[in-house]
Amino acid sequence: MSTPFGHSMRPHFLTSSSYRPLNHGSFGTYPYAVQKALHEYQTLAEARPDTFIRYTYAPLLDKSRALVANLLGVPVDEVVLVSGATIGLNEVLRGLTWEEGDVIVVFETVYGALEKTVEYVCKINKGLEMEKVTIAWPIGDDDLLRSFEDLVQGVQINGIGKRRVRLAIFDTVCSMPGVRMPWERLVAKCKELGVLSLVDAAHGIGMFPLDHLGEVKPDFFVSNLHKYTIFAMWLFVPRACAVLYVPFRNQSLLNGTVPTSQSFWGLPLEDRKNHFVAVHEYLGTQDKSMYLCVPAALQFRKNVCGGEAKITEYVNHLARDGGKKVAELLSTEVMDNQEGTLTKDISLAMVRLPLQIGQEDGQVKEADMGEVREYIAKCATDKFDTYLAVILYRGSWWVRLSAQIYLEMDDFVWAAGVLKELCERVKRGEHVKADTVDGKPVEIDEIQ
Repeated sequence: MSTPFGHSMRPHFLTSSSYRPLNHGSFGTYPYAVQKALHEYQTLAEARPDTFIRYTYAPLLDKSRALVANLLGVPVDEVVLVSGATIGLNEVLRGLTWEEGDVIVVFETVYGALEKTVEYVCKINKGLEMEKVTIAWPIGDDDLLRSFEDLVQGVQINGIGKRRVRLAIFDTVCSMPGVRMPWERLVAKCKELGVLSLVDAAHGIGMFPLDHLGEVKPDFFVSNLHKYTIFAMWLFVPRACAVLYVPFRNQSLLNGTVPTSQSFWGLPLEDRKNHFVAVHEYLGTQDKSMYLCVPAALQFRKNVCGGEAKITEYVNHLARDGGKKVAELLSTEVMDNQEGTLTKDISLAMVRLPLQIGQEDGQVKEADMGEVREYIAKCATDKFDTYLAVILYRGSWWVRLSAQIYLEMDDFVWAAGVLKELCERVKRGEHVKADTVDGKPVEIDEIQ
């Protein structure tokens, strides 16, 4: 029998009863039923380590891969599981063979760790460069596509020598600000322009249906399973677990794995599997029990939650309605474009905070702008037992709120009250008056 969504769902999860989990999008969580499966696999591994690692693990991993492949609508041997989206993205960027004059295109809201990886790859590959598409949310999808195409064509027409765009990287849903990108159209545009596409879907599987991936056919695709809806982040699978999708046509383009282990491409492998799948089975002595929890996560979603359609309908409506309610209570706005595509079918809401930059009383001075985010985040954690993901974007502060099946509208109303109080404190200058909150030091931490 399924459990009603909202606070009735909280007892199924490990989060503290006093904690308000309003930022599921960063690290996710998972239910007790999945934790039980995780511990059972860990116990099996310790009972007979050699037997489990050498013989038992691979068939169980294949079962998880098959379930994920079904969710994505792609062949099972086009997907492998890796330790988080950052690992999968690194594997693609480090695994491709780059030539002098190649260019990697990203958008200016690219996730920080991914941008650093691109910078590193450019540093170690002579003549490889990165170019950024400048956009200003809330931009319309057509304008975004036009900006992307203009940059790619500009590089390839105005470039010196053999300069060409080899790879474009973009999100399904951006991290910060948390808005949806027209990723399907961007994949199609990449094909038209002769550019490889790498889709960063860290916010993806479990948040909205992706069973059309086989029809969209990106060149590379990575999505966290531990962030959304019980399958990893959104899918309720334990941290850290992600799916790396590489279609058969591109598997030979990648030169290895991260990390490199005994099954490197140059070594002979059994004929039972293709090389791409086989080399990902064993990447050193690591606990990968979370990879085996996909069946338990999907079973929870089906039996306790009532299935994928019910989950996505609830969380997407809650994000939309909850975001609007918070904006109404703060007398601000939700970040969206005229077409409404930035908030379409996602579990996140970006709400502007009632703060202004200036020299008048109640305004944030330019010299103090960088302290606001850290103050709000740390104060929310220490005083209100929650976490509020705040970003300063183009002169305004925005908060990213995550909807989930264990939350209700009441949680968003509560969040609005907390945000209003914290913004009032900022207006009084409290964010610069002290280096501590309730006696604890204010530290900088990175939003995911």
